[in-house]
Amino acid sequence: MTITIIGIGLIGGSLAITLKENGFARRIIGVDASQDNLDKAVRRRLIDEDMGLDEGVAAADVIVLATPADAMLELLPRILGQVNGKQTVIDVGSTKERLLEAVQRHPNRGRYVATHPMAGTEHSGPEAAIPNLFDQKCTVLVDVDDSDPDAVKLAERLYRSIPMRIVHLDRLSHDVHTAYVSHISHLSSFALALTVLAKEKDESRIFELASGGFSSTVRLAKSSPDMWVPIFRQNRDNVLDVLDEHINQLAQFRSLLIKKDFETFYQLIQDANQIRRILKS
Repeated sequence: MTITIIGIGLIGGSLAITLKENGFARRIIGVDASQDNLDKAVRRRLIDEDMGLDEGVAAADVIVLATPADAMLELLPRILGQVNGKQTVIDVGSTKERLLEAVQRHPNRGRYVATHPMAGTEHSGPEAAIPNLFDQKCTVLVDVDDSDPDAVKLAERLYRSIPMRIVHLDRLSHDVHTAYVSHISHLSSFALALTVLAKEKDESRIFELASGGFSSTVRLAKSSPDMWVPIFRQNRDNVLDVLDEHINQLAQFRSLLIKKDFETFYQLIQDANQIRRILKS
């Protein structure tokens, strides 16, 4: 099977490694706006060759769209306009409502399966691509009733080959839940990094004193704005909703510190510990 991956960064590149190593893909073609990225991907053997967009789409059995979210809005209708009834298009984006609305009435809508593999790191570019990034993680398939059954089966077979767990959601639920469990985490990490940079002027002290807790909490602040600004733009309302609640929780902690009410503070931390039961780790 020939797979064309459009956007050879962390997600696209890591998917290329996995699908080639597990035998799902016989040939992987890379398409990217940056020739430098493509050259790096060829040197790292993430892809077998690079092509232009139209050529890459025409040569593929499966087209994987792995660009930033705003670029997907422009590329997906164009790609669907070129595919035939045997090709399957999937995206790996973190937001779905606007993207699915953009192609809702497209005559080739059935050849597209909206997916979101829930995996990643704070790094970006083809240099960041790693094997096993997706192993045993969850991938969300969205609004599958609008996709052709054979296209859905192929997308499921692709993700199970990794292997990944599969969950089905509608577009609105997907965007709400990803705002809660992914998007707010990144926004909080960006804010924490800015807070520390504003208060601690001695960069050497940050380096010397940062413990594992700080490093893990602020890790996501290293993520690329090219990826995350489009996500926040497209999922703005849901992110605002969860951000308001997050601000309320921080304000409550602030109020308790002012009042020196450490009994309630203790209780809130105990309540927060319940996340262990859900995450089981």
